[in-house]
Amino acid sequence: MAASRSDFLEQTAIPGDGIAARVLKGVETVLGAIAALILAVLLTVVLVSVCLRYFFNTGFIGAEDLGIWLHVALISIGAPLSLNSALAMRLDVFARLAPARLLPVTQVLADVFTVLAALILLFGGSEIMAMLGGISPTLGVPEWIRFGFLGAGGVLIIIVLVLQRAAEGRVLPVLISLSLGAALYFGIPEVFIDSELPPSLFLALVAALGLVLAAPLAHAFLTAAYVAIAFGSSLPEPAIVSSTVTGMSKFLLLAIPFFLLAGGLLTSSGVANQLVRFAASMVGHRRAGLAQTTLLTSVLFSGASGSSVANAAFGASTFQPELVKHGYPPAQAGAIIAATSVLDNVIPPSIAFLILATATNLSVGSLLVGGFFAGGLMAICLAVAIHLSVREQVALPRASGRERRRAAISAIPAFGLGIIVVVGIRIGIVTTTEAAALAALYTIILAVWGKVGAGSLLASFRQAATESAAIGLLIGTAGPFAFLLAVDNVSGLVSEFVTMLGGSALAVIILSNVILLVVGLVLDIGAAILLFGPILLPAAVAAGIDPIHFGVIIVVNLMIHGLTPPLGMLIFVVSGVTRIPAAALFKAVVPYLLALLVSLAILCAWAIIF
Repeated sequence: MAASRSDFLEQTAIPGDGIAARVLKGVETVLGAIAALILAVLLTVVLVSVCLRYFFNTGFIGAEDLGIWLHVALISIGAPLSLNSALAMRLDVFARLAPARLLPVTQVLADVFTVLAALILLFGGSEIMAMLGGISPTLGVPEWIRFGFLGAGGVLIIIVLVLQRAAEGRVLPVLISLSLGAALYFGIPEVFIDSELPPSLFLALVAALGLVLAAPLAHAFLTAAYVAIAFGSSLPEPAIVSSTVTGMSKFLLLAIPFFLLAGGLLTSSGVANQLVRFAASMVGHRRAGLAQTTLLTSVLFSGASGSSVANAAFGASTFQPELVKHGYPPAQAGAIIAATSVLDNVIPPSIAFLILATATNLSVGSLLVGGFFAGGLMAICLAVAIHLSVREQVALPRASGRERRRAAISAIPAFGLGIIVVVGIRIGIVTTTEAAALAALYTIILAVWGKVGAGSLLASFRQAATESAAIGLLIGTAGPFAFLLAVDNVSGLVSEFVTMLGGSALAVIILSNVILLVVGLVLDIGAAILLFGPILLPAAVAAGIDPIHFGVIIVVNLMIHGLTPPLGMLIFVVSGVTRIPAAALFKAVVPYLLALLVSLAILCAWAIIF
């Protein structure tokens, strides 16, 4: 049997450079401290803005823009810290299956993707800085600074990569990677390959190659967009970086680091343990009681962020350790968290439904009502799957009424967090990002009250900053990828294929689901909705299918792909937070994926019958 990638590399490595290891540790410590500081400043900015608005009826001019700029800076500083960990979101299943003698080659080639991505950020960002003029009207600083952050991030990625490989005793391989990456970077713009095939095809092929070689997912996206230039891509290097920055420059994304911080502090303060004890006292004696509690919690918290990514990050940092403590295999615990996080973009309020309404002019209110029904159906199917698949290794006795009351009282602080997040957003008192910031502040107070030390607080900030940086970079780099697919009119080709079906509702439903199931394998849900929502909806309406119901089907279908390889965003988010290999999570999530597909089939049958 072939050795695993990590085992082989450990066996064949030259003894590491002690100096490089010490320098690497120092660099990572400094970057971690800076990232934690940026997150603290970011949290302060949002909290001050909320305080000024609600207590003094005034505002902080430029607060939103400042938050966005700080978030870009956080991603640039924090991204290099995830290079050698699960946060890099590498799909290493193919590399592990390769013969042992080829593993060093795959390592070098994977690092080529990282080098090329870093050079794109560095030089692309520098080119934008040289071209871009003007001053930010709200912040009063030059606009080019925001793009300079990513340029600095590119430099840091190369520095950390070199130090990591030197510390591992792989100086020669990393030099080869640097040479190949630089040669490709400077050579690609000088090459033009005249092909009748669309550039998006080569874009997809290069990205797929990166996945096979276990390159970091975000780096594979950037490299693919850059290589597509040689095949006639309309997106030059500065535009690639600009699109990446635009993708991560959304105020809503600030909720991710805040929820990650809240989850980490809940665990360190002991409040998460109190919540688990309460859940165990209520349903722990039942089969799969703790897993069912995780599902119910996800249902109740759905809409707290409007983002399944943020919810998955929150759940992974909060519930994963408790599930494992109670006897769940780590991969199964992570799979349950990822699967239940799908509900967050279905049960309203939902960002996915807002995007769909924007793209198709459907009623937002009607879509949200449909989301309640669909989310409930999906939760029921997941509950059945959990009941059938979980074999808890720790049997809990039935709690007495007195024990339940005590557990409920001790869990009140955790319920307070739910009130801040869920009630605040659903009533409309605060925005999603503001609710996340208040949740983080609340958990900081709980941590201080629980006498959590300054070192643990700093570690929570550093961890949240690093995890959110990796997630943010992935979201940003998906932007150029989706743009090139749109430019090549991939959606138009699909539209022509769909219209060939005629007026059969059954045929339209089947083919639309097949198309969405395929598209979801390679596209982010937002991009897929924007591209294919306006195309598939007219065919559904012509076939007599209710447009709102069909819109719900689109969102449910695409959300399921948060659990499917090769891109499965929710799987990679949980993998990044828990450090569980993505391949193990993809395997463990199969029962819950099938349950969600059953719920999708029921929704489709309902659309055809009624």
